[in-house]
Amino acid sequence: MNQKALPPLNWLRTFEVSARCLNFTKAAQELHLTQGAVSQQIRLLERHLGVALFKRLPRGLQLTDEGLSYLPVVQDSISRLAAGTSELFSQDQRTPVKIRGSLSFFVHWLAPRLPAFQALYPHIDIRYISTLWVKDSDADDDMEIRWGNGKWPGHTSQRLSWDTLFPVCSAELLAQQPIHTTADLANHTLLHVMGYEEGWGYWLSMMNEETVDPSRGMQLDTLLASLRLAELGVGVALARSSMVEDLLASGQLVAPFSHRVPASESFYLVRYSGQEVSPEAALFIDWLSRLDKS
Repeated sequence: MNQKALPPLNWLRTFEVSARCLNFTKAAQELHLTQGAVSQQIRLLERHLGVALFKRLPRGLQLTDEGLSYLPVVQDSISRLAAGTSELFSQDQRTPVKIRGSLSFFVHWLAPRLPAFQALYPHIDIRYISTLWVKDSDADDDMEIRWGNGKWPGHTSQRLSWDTLFPVCSAELLAQQPIHTTADLANHTLLHVMGYEEGWGYWLSMMNEETVDPSRGMQLDTLLASLRLAELGVGVALARSSMVEDLLASGQLVAPFSHRVPASESFYLVRYSGQEVSPEAALFIDWLSRLDKS
């Protein structure tokens, strides 16, 4: 079946107003057109559609069955278009603070703290883009969250976390297969996160554990995935302390050992050196600097 070409938007708008008013003269006043122009646009629309939309009565108008069916479709389309236009291009639209960063960091570190920021600055919107999305070289982010040593040429960085490394797993897994010593990790699936230099090999060497093969286990691309699998009892994840505070407090994860290895890398707030930021972004940066990082 051939698809009917979409009529011009001004014809549809004229039809919507005329259908509400059921009077071409009143519709013309609302549209700031002449009554003749409104009548002509309706005739053109009816000719385009091949049906009559109005019955012309001695006093006003009446919608035909086709007009009654078409009206809610047109009204919904115009409403959606107006809402989208207002949202994207309104002059009084609030400028969001644009941040790009780790999804794990957002879920376990930033998200629990954002209600406090919203309470202080309800007029500021946050737009957080996960680095799971491809990085656009022309992206206009105000700042980025990175894991590393805080040294990136051409950038200034602000440390956000002071991390330690330690194994975590579910209480159910620990009950089924106890972990009393580091050597007991050989009986469990190690959950590895690709991209972290200080992984299981680093932690085991710092613990002087040579009986556990650090190369075996599951390879995952996000810390969020490894923590979720640990919650489900699939294996043991190597946690960064700042990422598991809520999970340990709720009992979703437990730490078999009390000893923690300091991480040489942490999460940083990063932006280009000399980059000008919006007043909203400056407030967000200042708020982050005042958070307790202990």
